[in-house]
Amino acid sequence: QVQLVESGGGLVQPGGSLRLSCAASGTIFSCNGMGWYRQAPGKQRELVAAITSGGNTNYTDSVKGRFTISRDNAKRTVALQMNSLKPEDTAVYYCNAEIKIRIWSTWLSYWGQGTQVTVSS
Repeated sequence: QVQLVESGGGLVQPGGSLRLSCAASGTIFSCNGMGWYRQAPGKQRELVAAITSGGNTNYTDSVKGRFTISRDNAKRTVALQMNSLKPEDTAVYYCNAEIKIRIWSTWLSYWGQGTQVTVSS
């Protein structure tokens, strides 16, 4: 059984910073791509940032230059440093990871439970 547990959400004023963390645990043989998605009320879930096991990163245009994704392969964690936050960044943020639980298994996508980020004065 695989679990992704997120932490670090909360309420912050515009221009402030937050750091989200996500840890994968359970029966894991290998962890491939990891990323953060977000879903605002009434909107579809969107990719915010992603990182490969080799450290290559990808960001949605609206967060480039403000957010930084990083990972620790040994600890199976991924983090999202969010700076210069704007009200439009308000959403539930979800951690995602592509995981193989056994050497012969297929890659499956796992999701965290979500953490609320609210940017408001």
